[in-house]
Amino acid sequence: MSTSQQPDPRDRPARLTVGVVGAGRVGPALAASLQLAGHRPVAVSGVSDASRRRAEHLLPGVPLVPPAEVLARSELVLLTVPDDALPGLVEGLAETGAVRPGQLLVHTSGRYGAKVLDPALRAGALPLALHPAMTFTGTPVDVQRLAGCSFGVTAPEELRLAAEALVIEMGGEPEWIAEERRPLYHAALALGANHLVTLVAQSMELLREAGVAAPDRMLGPLLGAALDNALRSGDAALTGPVARGDAGTVAAHVTELRRHAPQAVAGYLAMARATADRALAHGLLKPELAEDLLGVLATGTDGAEGEAR
Repeated sequence: MSTSQQPDPRDRPARLTVGVVGAGRVGPALAASLQLAGHRPVAVSGVSDASRRRAEHLLPGVPLVPPAEVLARSELVLLTVPDDALPGLVEGLAETGAVRPGQLLVHTSGRYGAKVLDPALRAGALPLALHPAMTFTGTPVDVQRLAGCSFGVTAPEELRLAAEALVIEMGGEPEWIAEERRPLYHAALALGANHLVTLVAQSMELLREAGVAAPDRMLGPLLGAALDNALRSGDAALTGPVARGDAGTVAAHVTELRRHAPQAVAGYLAMARATADRALAHGLLKPELAEDLLGVLATGTDGAEGEAR
């Protein structure tokens, strides 16, 4: 649903009091975004010193209180705790009577849909799963990044319009995800975003080892172009020695990685195999070149490496 397709005003949530349970990087940013849309943050809970400082920075003047008190003060509650902590938190809040009928209860976990909120639903709450497909820093820049950010939305059908309206108010783009597809959806995001950070960090370390003074400056244009090409063209954007079938070059890479960064060898080989499979499937890697390449990737042997010297 595009932000240009504004919801009917009758479906727009009324101005709500907002509480945050779990002042990690996500919750305060979403509450600050809702505040810009006219809602009123009234309470936040946080355990660590870092989370408390984050809440004070992004939500100045909003009191820090225990989770049960957050629910007592709020019409809309953001549950922004780690995935593994979410089921227990919901059960505990429901069992202690903290959940009120008619209260909007929103979690931001990518892994879970709305069913994890069933204990609260039985207590009369209105369950929404709104997961922002964005990486967060815990600083005000996160609020700006929500503009145009996709949200994975899962909710009962009768709450769909309210869920989408809240996302749009935060500047986001709602994308409906079926309950049973949530783990796959989240795995896809983790594969792309989380692993990208690891790959880039490893690449910068190796460039420093090779004598590059500013690896970030070198990688910025290259990675920006690669990402843009991949988003536009998918597998057709594959380039480099694996897609070309340059087995000798790949063997030389493995040799150097074993010498200077042995911890990176397994990841390099795994990604190269995946790249080779995709290049073959899409006709980019010539079959007559694939055999030697796949041999190098399967074994990483000294003999294969020796050919590249």
